[in-house]
Amino acid sequence: MNISSSEVIYALNALLGEGGILESSQDMSRYAVDWAGDRLGSPLAVARPRTTEEVAGIVEFCHRHRVPMVAQGGHTGLVGGALPDAEQPELVISLERLNQIREIDPLNFTLSVDSGCVLQTVKDVAAEHECDFPLSLGAQGSCQIGGNVATNAGGLNVLRYGMMRQLVLGLEVVLPDGRIWNGMRALHKDNRGYDLKQLFIGAEGTLGIITGVVLKLFPQPQETRTALVAVPDVFAALGLYALARRSCCELLSAFELIPRACLELAFEAAPDLPDPLETPAPFYVLLEITASGPVDLEAMIEHLFDSGMQAGQVLDGVLASSDAQAARLWRIREAMVEGQQLHGEHLRTDIALPISTLGNFFNEANRAMAAISPQTTVIAYGHLGDGNLHFNLLPPAELDLTAKRVLLHALETELFAIVEDYQGSISAEHGIGRTKQTAFLDGLSELERELISDLKQLFDPDNLMAAGRILPRVTDPAIHYQPQE
Repeated sequence: MNISSSEVIYALNALLGEGGILESSQDMSRYAVDWAGDRLGSPLAVARPRTTEEVAGIVEFCHRHRVPMVAQGGHTGLVGGALPDAEQPELVISLERLNQIREIDPLNFTLSVDSGCVLQTVKDVAAEHECDFPLSLGAQGSCQIGGNVATNAGGLNVLRYGMMRQLVLGLEVVLPDGRIWNGMRALHKDNRGYDLKQLFIGAEGTLGIITGVVLKLFPQPQETRTALVAVPDVFAALGLYALARRSCCELLSAFELIPRACLELAFEAAPDLPDPLETPAPFYVLLEITASGPVDLEAMIEHLFDSGMQAGQVLDGVLASSDAQAARLWRIREAMVEGQQLHGEHLRTDIALPISTLGNFFNEANRAMAAISPQTTVIAYGHLGDGNLHFNLLPPAELDLTAKRVLLHALETELFAIVEDYQGSISAEHGIGRTKQTAFLDGLSELERELISDLKQLFDPDNLMAAGRILPRVTDPAIHYQPQE
């Protein structure tokens, strides 16, 4: 049926009440731009429900009247998945007001929350009950749990605790036709056939809108030791990682590879940061071990230092002696991302490879990038302990925006081809969204593409929910949505 944007706004105002719908360009401006600020969308309006039932009402209305829609969380995505389309206006369904803590059960080590809860709030609530929710991201002060689930977020502690997929016990989801699936079970073991929640984790909002989550908690760490270690090359870092996994066992929670170029970017973004070691090194490893029981972590990490030096893998290192010093070391990891932003448009990737291949891949990819553009700066860092490398590229500053984008596309194409040669993945944690769609589809077999398309068709046959993300948008003659002039 035909419906105008004014009719959509009128109907949803009646459903949501005061403050539930934003329609002015000024009010919608922050919902129309992604985190990096280099892509803009054009929302029809922004709906801000407070309850699961209101989400279901919005979705049912959109389904009935064939109105395209996209769910949005904390505006921290990096692949354009939650950004409204720039050409075909979509209704943005913001979950920011769906932000209640539902239940915490410290004995069961579970926490049930609305999907719009900010990650830092979830971590704080868990800590109040001597529990820990281990997902750790640079954007944890603004990203939302629903978005973390929808993108299968990773972060710094995947090495020990796994991806978001391993941290979710139950979900509540509004399906594309407005029905509510309630899978909010706080069971640590449940082996009853198909695990439906896994369909929605990592689906980037294309199969349904996540409104509630049961999270798995862990004992709150009582002891933490953080260290920055200088190493001569990536192969030495890999050797040190093997030592750390064996000597620190399951207590190793983070193992980050940081080239010297990243430290320079961090100092550029945060000039107050001190250089942690007297002599600069080509590469560093930022590692952390934690324990909730009586374990001598300091002795453990000092033994790792000694073993690494004897093996020629460690050049120097510093063990944080206080929480403040540990925070300064982690601040380097955050500031180097901010430093990249200071250089304008650049290529951000989050590739994954078998850990044992990272050294050879690193060298081959660097040579390939230099062959195409010797002036491009490679900023390759990341979660070495789980094989996730952020192989980012800063193009020459003198190029105009168009030339930068042409160059970065050529570099990305070559980089992803090398990733494929190493049996890797073009996305370890950011997802596919729209920006990685072509590369993703190119890497699928015919059978894989058929299965994924069939899954989308089963849940959303009218292609109204997050259309054009992961899979290309399908032009449906049944959609007669008419944007307001």
